[in-house]
Amino acid sequence: MLLLVVVVMAAVGIGAVGISPAQVVAIVLQQIGIDLGGSFGMNQSGVLLGVRLPRVLLGVLVGGALGAAGAAMQGLFRNPLADPGLIGVSSGCALGAVLCIVVGNAMFPAFLNQLGLYALPVAAFVGGLLATLLVYRISARSGIRSVSTMLLAGIAVNALAGAAIGLCTYLATDAQLRNLTFWSLGSLAGGTWETLSVVAPPILLTLLLLPRFARQLNMLALGEGEAAHLGVSINQLKWRVTGLCALAVGASVSMTGLIGFIPLIAPHLVRLSIGPDHRHLIPCSTLLGAGLLVGADLASRMVVSPAELPIGIITAIVGAPFFLWLLMREQRIA
Repeated sequence: MLLLVVVVMAAVGIGAVGISPAQVVAIVLQQIGIDLGGSFGMNQSGVLLGVRLPRVLLGVLVGGALGAAGAAMQGLFRNPLADPGLIGVSSGCALGAVLCIVVGNAMFPAFLNQLGLYALPVAAFVGGLLATLLVYRISARSGIRSVSTMLLAGIAVNALAGAAIGLCTYLATDAQLRNLTFWSLGSLAGGTWETLSVVAPPILLTLLLLPRFARQLNMLALGEGEAAHLGVSINQLKWRVTGLCALAVGASVSMTGLIGFIPLIAPHLVRLSIGPDHRHLIPCSTLLGAGLLVGADLASRMVVSPAELPIGIITAIVGAPFFLWLLMREQRIA
């Protein structure tokens, strides 16, 4: 929590227009009718309320959703190296959004105009849900879902989704191609109050519901057979957790593009610090994921200022070496 507060205050204050923490507090309180009499200019107020604050809040929501989804998926598969992309959730969401951008505008322009800002989130959620259903269906055998089969099916779905995204990229116009290229690397630049109103409901719903499955995920750590004897409905747990993860990741991907490694890094760092109890792991992974993403976005704005580096590059530069370290650590333990 302390890390998140510090990173958020730094992200809203650092930039071409400097805003001190005291000015940030004064500007925000003034909007709710509390005037502290702080000294700040109209340009500082406009930059904070119109640009930085919605962008940072989007980063908090998306980072929190990715962190919580990563913790839940790692608990579901009993594998600390798992994340929502492992079973095709992220790639399915990405494919739905890409189809909406490339194909939807050409074939269903009237329908997309009616949906407005909700078009991309709906398409991403539908894509992620369909990919999850496909993996879930393939992994079923005599009414029992095999985790190993689900992982293999996720690899195949990821490959198919990647091929379809590549085909859409090949068919895209120049304008669409520029959008797809920047979107595929991830960015919080689209953070506005309107986009926040779209992504906040599904993400907040997921963040409220996922902790309810913490005790069941703790029981699942003993094994599926032992968890079933303790009263856990394994199939219902898998379906509900993966459905919530698809909802959160779909909303996130639709607005920020593909952002990797946050679902992997945040839960593992928390697990190394406080242990594997999901009652603490899920909420702490939410906070740490939010802090990491906001920090990465701040770095993306500062590294090549006044230009902006795609946030996916920052997370990959930090996350890939960390992932390799995890692999080597697991080998040493084994």
